Amino acid sequence: MIKRFNRYEIKYSIPVASLAKLKADLARFLKGDAYGGDSGFYSIASLYFDTPELDCYRNKLDGLLFRRKLRIRVYPELDDDVAFVEIKQRVNRTVQKRRLPMKLKDAYAMCSGARHFKLSDPDDQEIADEVHFLVTALRLKPKNVIAYTRQAYVGHSVDPGLRLTFDTLVRTRSASFDLEDKRKMQVAFPARLAIMEVKANERVPHWLLSILARHQCTLTRVSKYCCGIAEIYKRNEAMRTLLS
Repeated sequence: MIKRFNRYEIKYSIPVASLAKLKADLARFLKGDAYGGDSGFYSIASLYFDTPELDCYRNKLDGLLFRRKLRIRVYPELDDDVAFVEIKQRVNRTVQKRRLPMKLKDAYAMCSGARHFKLSDPDDQEIADEVHFLVTALRLKPKNVIAYTRQAYVGHSVDPGLRLTFDTLVRTRSASFDLEDKRKMQVAFPARLAIMEVKANERVPHWLLSILARHQCTLTRVSKYCCGIAEIYKRNEAMRTLLS
């Protein structure tokens, strides 16, 4: 299991109605990843942490070239008792991710500032120490849960490291930070749109850029976490207006 990696990431906003034609053009260059099963789709839920002043949210809106965030991620249909504590760091368009697999209850504890977990790999301890530093130094607290449906593709042997993901039905919740909570969530991103992420170790292949240009795919700086925070604050403001 890869616990550290660097990669180049670009995001696009794609009308859901256009996905079938785009995927058809991509089919001979890509294959479904191992997690999608027969349907090709799987669910992801993440609990995001931020400072009391929402610095992670504001840094994204301000377009800072260096950004870092902490989250707990689960894949409910694959194994709902295994979680990943992840530090995702972006320097311009290069993304560095460090992740620790563990029981969900331990992930909650670690991101609350707990220490002294039994970690067999020295690299794991280094990541755990970084998590503890971020939680305590930045006073990180859970802010929202983001869930969505993903379909992912990977490149053939000629394009090692290439990965494309299509995320739809992006939803958010702040009333409960329990990743196992099955209650209905709020829409965080227009259902008519999908977020496509192109992830590559070095550069994006020319054939892929040509296909994306032919389909007039639109570059976007969207963040699912920021969409969730914005939706929550919009609803809270509407409620305050109604009650005033």
